[in-house]
Amino acid sequence: MSELAVKQSFNLSPQSLDEALRFADILATSTIVPKDFIGNPGNILVAVQWGMELGLQPMQAMQSIAVINGRPSLWGDAVIALVRSSPLCEYVTETDDGETATCTVKRRGDDETFRTFSMNDAKLAGLLDKAGPWKQYPKRMRQMRARSFALRDVFPDVLRGMAVAEEQQDMEVDITPGADKSSKAAKASEPKKPEGLPPFPSEQFDKYLPTYTQGIQSGRKKAADVIGTLSSKYTLSEEQKRTLNDINGPIEGEATDVTNTEGNDQ
Repeated sequence: MSELAVKQSFNLSPQSLDEALRFADILATSTIVPKDFIGNPGNILVAVQWGMELGLQPMQAMQSIAVINGRPSLWGDAVIALVRSSPLCEYVTETDDGETATCTVKRRGDDETFRTFSMNDAKLAGLLDKAGPWKQYPKRMRQMRARSFALRDVFPDVLRGMAVAEEQQDMEVDITPGADKSSKAAKASEPKKPEGLPPFPSEQFDKYLPTYTQGIQSGRKKAADVIGTLSSKYTLSEEQKRTLNDINGPIEGEATDVTNTEGNDQ
């Protein structure tokens, strides 16, 4: 390897929890990571950890893992890549006759196994009436379902029990015990409401405010770091953000009132 190549090679894999937290905070502010990870260092940390267990580098993990309905899931292309790269896999073949997709796999030492997913299966699952990829790309969606069933059944150890994102997106979110099909159908017909994080309880904020203040004033943390970490779990009110920023100055880009900010730096 040339001297230049040696100098340019480096590894972003965190070596400690502190490095992982800093890594997640940095990437959460980037605009070239998948949108679900922007502003969510907690999700980044989970994705990187899952990736390490699956043998994926951090940046590969963020491209291959999606958090769907609160559950980390692998995109179908990453699933087949992991399986084919495993020494346990002899082959994976996929076919589609225009109505039914078939995924055939062979695990070393086992008999050949196949799984199918047809348009009739999609109809029974209520997928054909859903707007989106099942209407636009039915062949691709059949392929992903057959692939998911086959690879998860035959290679659970390789995939570590991870769900497949394309399948997880179609799963019913409502898992309330006792909920009947009619109530689920009614909810499905309602316009979807944007999902959000719970508000940060004011009593909890007040309880830990001295700790946040000490960390910011000591220089170990910045107000933006504290806000970013808390925002990965809760929705902060404008008053709570203002309180934190008043310890160490206003959020970048906001107008600064000199009379209110003088003497805040400690």
